[in-house]
Amino acid sequence: MKIRLFGIANDSIVDGPGLRYTIFTQGCYHKCPGCHNPKSHDMNGGYLKDINEIIAEIDENQLLDGITLSGGEPMLQIEPLIEICKAVKYRGLNIVIYSGFMFEQIIKDSRMKSLLEVCDMLIDGKFEQDKKSLSLLYRGSTNQRLINIQKSLKYEKVIEYETNEYNEIII
Repeated sequence: MKIRLFGIANDSIVDGPGLRYTIFTQGCYHKCPGCHNPKSHDMNGGYLKDINEIIAEIDENQLLDGITLSGGEPMLQIEPLIEICKAVKYRGLNIVIYSGFMFEQIIKDSRMKSLLEVCDMLIDGKFEQDKKSLSLLYRGSTNQRLINIQKSLKYEKVIEYETNEYNEIII
């Protein structure tokens, strides 16, 4: 199975906790002004890559704490990402997903929810340039939330991660 990508970072330290393999999907309808990856918006841009190659690259990096799904909009390529996430979970890694959709929107769509169910942390909401802040952990604007997906699904309400004075997640 192939996935359309904007790019990959094999050693990110800014896209979630620890050392991460970040998958930047290609294609986004949100087109947020000030987007960090505006060239990822074109649905036909980027390049195709087999998901087995991605999984093999993840296996090669024994220092990874997890993977991050970013974009573009990951919710536009659900099937290949679910397969990657299942393989990553089997390997004991955690999964962060960024989405311009809100948690409340995602759980109303069974396909999008199925991707969310195999992930651990959601950074939700569109980037809003007037709310931009460089001091936020893993986020670009203050409207975006760090959501504990599994707890939120269990309790059927949004449960956000808290951060301490050092801008670290409190587990």
